[in-house]
Amino acid sequence: MSSGDKVRASHLLVKHQGSRRPASWKDPEGRVIRKTTRDEAVAKLQQFKSDIESGKASLADLAVQNSDCSSAKRGGDLGWFGRGQMQEPFEKATFGLKVGELSDIIDTDSGSHIILRTG
Repeated sequence: MSSGDKVRASHLLVKHQGSRRPASWKDPEGRVIRKTTRDEAVAKLQQFKSDIESGKASLADLAVQNSDCSSAKRGGDLGWFGRGQMQEPFEKATFGLKVGELSDIIDTDSGSHIILRTG
């Protein structure tokens, strides 16, 4: 598999009022998501990113507890994917990272994310 064709990543998604589907596996009715502003989602992600960068927690552990994506059950692991398979801002950010690098906060139609490129 050529490194330019596919990447592997894990992420942590925090949905908010502006998310296209205001529900998740941990909030099926969307009660919390509908009350969460984008700024509140970003603040949570900034804290998670700080915890990851300081070694206080891993993205995988935080994703299991906090991610609104069903990938939370896999520690945020999305597996391998190629171009055109993810929303453009997510894809662009992931392909722009080096393996082991953590992204800044990325906004997509799904919500706000931090991404760790793993392959």
